[in-house]
Amino acid sequence: MRNEHQTVPDPLETLGLDPTQTALYTAVLRLHRATRTELAEATDGPVDQVADQLDDLVRLGVVDEQSGEYLARHPAAALGRLVAERLDRLAEESRRIDTVLGSIRGLIRDYDAGRDHRSGPFPVESASGADVLYESVMGMAVQAPPMTLLTAIPDERTMADFAAKFVEPWIDAQRRGLLVVRAVLPVATLTLPGVRDQLTRLLATGGQVRTLDRVPSWFMTAGSDTAGLPATWGGNLPDHAYNFYLMRTPIVAGMLRSLFEEWWGRAVPLPWERGGGMAQVLRLAAQGLCDESIARQLGLSVRTVRARFADAMAELGAQSRFHAGVEAARRGWLT
Repeated sequence: MRNEHQTVPDPLETLGLDPTQTALYTAVLRLHRATRTELAEATDGPVDQVADQLDDLVRLGVVDEQSGEYLARHPAAALGRLVAERLDRLAEESRRIDTVLGSIRGLIRDYDAGRDHRSGPFPVESASGADVLYESVMGMAVQAPPMTLLTAIPDERTMADFAAKFVEPWIDAQRRGLLVVRAVLPVATLTLPGVRDQLTRLLATGGQVRTLDRVPSWFMTAGSDTAGLPATWGGNLPDHAYNFYLMRTPIVAGMLRSLFEEWWGRAVPLPWERGGGMAQVLRLAAQGLCDESIARQLGLSVRTVRARFADAMAELGAQSRFHAGVEAARRGWLT
């Protein structure tokens, strides 16, 4: 038996209207069309306060304003809109909850990694030689494909060796579904002989590459629990005869992955990759063409040309088109 003293919630309050807004909306419904002054008299409230509340009702879409008068929308349409907005909010909240639930596994992995790190030493292998590095990566990829390999390349000499010794087999491994390579490298290395062709092939088989002005040190992570570090942080591999440490511990690999993602977020795509459309307009502008001439030559609208200029300035961190041209030339976009 229902409790006679139990109060049933006001449906409008359930949908987000407070009691004052509900009273005002009811007054608008009954008067159908009224001015602020008339509604203030009907609700016995100050005109200024009623005006603010009417603005809220207009924003919510349950009341319309026409030439200083307010009239209610049909209740079915008005309440339908409020219901739809509430359902959208509930759906978004549900998606957020799903995201939180989906992250639990990663959080548990980090917790376990920290506990294991505290509970005892982790294995560290001292290795030497490019062949050892290559064989280590390929061996792990074969055991758990497809393995994600993150690597930071700090200088031209390391990049030259990377292109000569590693890219070819790693391209083949990507083609076979064993490996996915993501690399951050200095922009100055893009002009080295053969680098562009090798990186283009790496991208074509599923790799990802971005550039920074300066990459502080070499390192790599293989999967979720293996990391490679140079014998001296900040150094490169060739200068130290490819001496490095191979650590098999999730806590170190996780920290280096976080560092990589930080660098990746500040890095920019290769100039011939996503920035291709932006590079086109910058190259033609460098030849002295105006926006209209660039649009005609590329078969674009002037609006699209200007949008690409804006994208280029944002991508390059430039404050003007001239600054964008200088930065694009420095990064090799105009060659």
